[in-house]
Parts: sequence; structure tokens; C-alpha cells
Amino acid sequence: MLLSEKSRPVIEATLPVVGQNINEIANRFYKHMFGDHPELLDGMFNRGNQADGGQQQALAGSVASFATFLIDRPNEMPEALLSRISHKHVSLGLAPNQYQIVHDHLMWAIVDVLGDAVTDDVAAAWDEVYWIMANTLINLERGLYSARGVTSDTVWREWEVISKVQETDDVVTFKVRKVDDRLVKTSLPGQYVTVQMLMPDGIHQPRQYSLTAADDGEHRQFSVKRVTGKGKPDGEVSNLLHDDVMVGDRLTMSLPYGDVVLDDSGRPVVFASAGVGITPMAGMLSHLANASSGLPIQLLHADSSEKAFALRDQISDDIASLNNAALHLWYENGDMSALPADSVHSGLMNLDDVDLPEGAMYYLCGPMAFLKAVRSSLIGRGIAPKDIQYEVFGPDLWLADFQ
Repeated sequence: MLLSEKSRPVIEATLPVVGQNINEIANRFYKHMFGDHPELLDGMFNRGNQADGGQQQALAGSVASFATFLIDRPNEMPEALLSRISHKHVSLGLAPNQYQIVHDHLMWAIVDVLGDAVTDDVAAAWDEVYWIMANTLINLERGLYSARGVTSDTVWREWEVISKVQETDDVVTFKVRKVDDRLVKTSLPGQYVTVQMLMPDGIHQPRQYSLTAADDGEHRQFSVKRVTGKGKPDGEVSNLLHDDVMVGDRLTMSLPYGDVVLDDSGRPVVFASAGVGITPMAGMLSHLANASSGLPIQLLHADSSEKAFALRDQISDDIASLNNAALHLWYENGDMSALPADSVHSGLMNLDDVDLPEGAMYYLCGPMAFLKAVRSSLIGRGIAPKDIQYEVFGPDLWLADFQ
């Protein structure tokens, strides 16, 4: 999987100029590809992420980071980066033959932006980079499909909504059950599903939602925060789910995927979340509670107030059912709580207020500023980066595990 000696000096020489122009390359790539393949807009791509540039930035960052990795660490592969991408791809039903479409339009965009600088040798070198990355992803994704006993065509199932609970003013929890006899394997703690919704304009839109409770293969639970007030279409699916989907309706959902899953090595566990970032933590904690885990467990959660704390009753019940679990809370609007928390603080999360267990695994989820602050604080306290996993909602524009 190494970059050829012919291509290496070409990539080294052109990586700076490609890096400087990668966002424009990504923008033109998507416009050109959707112009030729409008069907990809139906069910495959989140147009909210397209509208705010998030998807373009994620593509640009991943390609540039991968090329840099091939130059700087020629005997390795960026496993964390590729794993995150491949899980997202299979949750959307991406097929291997679609990589050729991406290739053709990405190479067109490189030439369109850089012009005469793209000689035959430059084109060949970047073609090699692309196919090293693409073939690695295809193989990873083939394994992920196989592990679930599905293909890109059969990753989807219909599920019936059996309950809909208003957790907070802007978060609703759905519980669903499968409606056919096909075997469905249980999720791993921390995984998500893609929900594919038919929008009023006839276009299907996919969104990923973390599973918020341990499942038995027959039933699943996920929570949805209503997204409003941004002046762009990313709230269209969440608002449809909040307002129009009722008990008895059916939803099209993918099988569970996601690479941020609970470690099974028996180490202590620390969860740190903010806002709706509680959702994957709730799923992992639910698995631990169902298993009557005796591990040392800490859940650290920050929110604007207790009223805004989604899944708080489920969380507190699970914490109470475990013999060695603690709950620590930070509320921006005060330090009062009716929950049986071990500590409640006013303001933003401050890890100086918490004694962290030795040898723990850490799981983070929340807004980007929160992730960066908490991860930096943990590393400052001597926690190894390899022991910190994080989940990002939407395109990963940070790639902290790659650094």
C-alpha cells in the first residue's frame, strides 16, 4: 500500500499547492459530480452539510491528510481516519462502484482548479494517492458489510415506531421495532443508525443518530434534537421527525455502524459529554447497566440546565443500578439538581474538579469547542491520546485522532 517511488517526489512537491486549493477543489468536485449524477443527491448526501460547506471541508481535509500521511509515515496507514470514513459510508449504503464516479470528478476538479500545473506525472501521482485510499476503504467497507451479513443494497430495514417521548423542549426519543423476519444483529455500544427520510420535495435525506439504549436486535432507540434557526436545510429531517412521525409510522433505517464503541478490555470508563452529545454515552451506559458491570464508571455531563439535559431519567436510573458508577454535572445556569448526582457545578465543565480513575478509557461527545477543551485538558493531565475516543456529529472537521 506504499506510494511508489515515482509518485512520492511528485506528491511532496505538489502537496502544498494542492493543500492551498483543496477547499476550492472540493467545492468544484461536488458541483460537477452532482451535475452529472443528480441521483446521488437522493438518499446518499446530507444537503445540509453541502449547504454549509461541512462535507466539502471534510473531503478536503481527509484527502490532504491522507496524502500527507503517505509522505510522512510511509510504512503506516491512518487507521483512525479510514475507520471513521468507512463506517459512515456503509451506514449510507455506499457501493464500491461509486468510487469510480468520485475519482473521475475529483480528478476533473484538480485539473480545473490547478490548470496547466497538472502535468501527466502530477495527474498520475494524485491518481495513485486516490486509489490507495479508495481501495483501502473499499476493502474495509466490504468487511463491515460482511460482518452484518448485508451488502450496500440490503443495509436498509423498515422499523415501526412504537413510542415517541419528549425528553426536553428540543429532544425526542423514538423506540422502534423491526417489521420483518430477517435476522438483525444487535448494535455495539456507542454505534449509530442512519435514518432515511422522504422529504416534501421527493428527495430522500439521510441523517445519523446515536442509539441511546442497549438493543436486542428486535427493538432500537434513538434520540433526535430539533435543529432550527440556522437558515439552512440541516434542520429539515429533525423537524420532520419531531412534527410528523408518530407511533405506528414506519422509518427506513440502516443497520448500526460507528467505530467509537465501548472498549471490552475491562478498564475503567469515563464518559464526558455536553448537550445532545449525551446520546452515544447513554447508549454505552445502557449496555454497561444491562450487563451489571462492576467497572469504575464516571459520567461527566455539561448542559445549559437540568431541564435541557436529555435522557436524564434513563441516565440516573442506569447510574443508580451500577455498583461503581458516579455522575458529575455542570450547568451553565446554576448548580442545583434533583438528580442523585455525585457533584453538581455551575458553569462549563472543568476536569480539575474531578478525580479521574487510573488506567481509564475516555469517550467524548459534544460541540467542537467542548471536544477540543476536554481532550486538551485530559492530555494535559497525562492521559494518552490513544485512550481518548471522540464522536463528532456531522462531518469530522477536526481529525484529532489523525494528528
